[in-house]
Amino acid sequence: MNDLPTFLAHAVALEREAAERYAELAETLEAHHNAEAAELFRRLAHFSRLHQAEVEERAKGHALPHLAPWQYKWDEPEGPESAAIERTHYLMTPYHVLHLALTNERKGMAYYARVAAESTDPDIRRMAKEMADEESEHVVMLEEWIKKVPEPDADWDEDTDPPVVAD
Repeated sequence: MNDLPTFLAHAVALEREAAERYAELAETLEAHHNAEAAELFRRLAHFSRLHQAEVEERAKGHALPHLAPWQYKWDEPEGPESAAIERTHYLMTPYHVLHLALTNERKGMAYYARVAAESTDPDIRRMAKEMADEESEHVVMLEEWIKKVPEPDADWDEDTDPPVVAD
C-alpha cells in the first residue's frame, strides 16, 4: 500500500463496512426480540460511523479512487472490522457482542499495523501507525467494557421456544 488516496479509501471502507454490518445485526436481533444485543450493535454502528467521519476528514483534499469490492486488499473476503455473520446468533448476549467487536478491533489494529510496517510511503506509514494506535485504544476500551458485562450461562443459546419448521 503505497498510494495515500488508495490507503484512505481502504480506511473509509473499513469503517463504513463495520457500521453497515453492525446496523444489519442490530436490525436482525431486533426482529428476534433481542433488544439488549440489538441496542449494543446500534451503539457499535454509531462508533464506526464516527470513526468513518474522522477518516473522511483526514481524506479531505485527496481524490479517493472508487474501488470495486474485489479491489480492496484485505486479508479476508471482507474488511477487517466487518463482523463475521457466522459468529452471530439471534440469542447472543452483550457479552458475545462485545467479544465480536473486540475481535474486529484487533483485526483493524493488525491491518493498520501491517500497512504501517510494509508501506514505503512515509505519510502512509505515519497515518497507518496513528490509526493502529487508535484501534489499540478501542481494544483496551472494549476489554474494560467486557469486564463489566456478565458472562452468560453455558446454555445461553438453548431456545426454549424454537421456530417451527413446516414439513
